[in-house]
Amino acid sequence: MLKILGRLSSINVRKVLWVCDELAIPFRREEWGEGFRSPQEAEFLALNPNAMIPVIQDGDFVMWESNAIIRYLANAYGGGWLYPEDARARAPVDQWIDWQATELNTAWRYAFMSLVRNSPAHQDPRLLAAACKGWAHTMGILNQQLEKTKGYVAGATFSLADIPIGLSVNRWYETPLDHPDYPAVRAYYERLTGRHGYATWGRNGTP
Repeated sequence: MLKILGRLSSINVRKVLWVCDELAIPFRREEWGEGFRSPQEAEFLALNPNAMIPVIQDGDFVMWESNAIIRYLANAYGGGWLYPEDARARAPVDQWIDWQATELNTAWRYAFMSLVRNSPAHQDPRLLAAACKGWAHTMGILNQQLEKTKGYVAGATFSLADIPIGLSVNRWYETPLDHPDYPAVRAYYERLTGRHGYATWGRNGTP
């Protein structure tokens, strides 16, 4: 059985859990204290030298890096409907997965650490205002894309790209800041909520 190492509060762990739900992959998840006391423990570092979660163990196969993990699971467990084999069909899925990991993650990091994590190192009012503005701008790009597709981020149908993007949209709405009116993003948020995996691991009250 697939083993997933990582805490439920992690957005990257929840990506993996949502994919498992979509593909009906049986799994067992371990929190700290069950198998490892912390990510700095030598046994965990042997699995991932970056000391980051999630890590999966699929038999004797070990992987880390959440976006690589969800691609692997789609390829290994019959997820062609999520992650197409055809190069042109797959390209926009990869494009939006990578956009989430670079542009969108970068945009929300300071504001999220300030407003949700209450990090003392992220309380500069000017930097926070700039971060909120940048995050709103990036969400505006997503809104424009969803206006074009009128469905999901990479096209008319749900794909692997919607998993990292959907979790980021949940984080956007769960963070206490002013949210510009993005009708396409809001409609997408409601559309995703109809999926069991998103209701369980995404829109569940956890930013």
